Amino acid sequence: MNLRNNKVVRLPTGVFRYSHLLRKDRFSEPGHAYMVTTVTEGRARLFIDWRIGRAVARELVDAPVETLAWVLIPDHLHWLFVLGDEGLAVVVRTMKSRSARAVNHLLAHEGSMWQKGYHDHAIRREEDLCKLARYMVANPLRAGLVEKIRGIPFGMLFGCRWRVPSIR
Repeated sequence: MNLRNNKVVRLPTGVFRYSHLLRKDRFSEPGHAYMVTTVTEGRARLFIDWRIGRAVARELVDAPVETLAWVLIPDHLHWLFVLGDEGLAVVVRTMKSRSARAVNHLLAHEGSMWQKGYHDHAIRREEDLCKLARYMVANPLRAGLVEKIRGIPFGMLFGCRWRVPSIR
């Protein structure tokens, strides 16, 4: 997409040319909860393969944050966590890098797995983290990938921790 006279124009490649400027100099604070959404390169449906999803899930669990919930849809990730000492940009960049290395090793492949950038939402104190986690886990239902949450196939990976930490 391109900005022209305050209008959004779709570029043929589908790439958001100015997306790297949207949230430049993000503010992140330790102890705050964040929901991050990130998309695979070219919206490739990588997570249909449960091995790839499991490799990414391992990086989510091992990240230096308190992971509360996550769901891998075929072409994107939703991740809810409480930030530790590392900044938000560092945490997401590290997770993307480590998961891409793990997947590339698994598939004997090279190259980028994730699109540049991500969407983040700092969770306000009054927001219900369990409600947000349920919303994320129900994403396959809303996307029409399953008919009920209990029908989520093994290959569609998700995890949720229902204990709600105290956030600042």
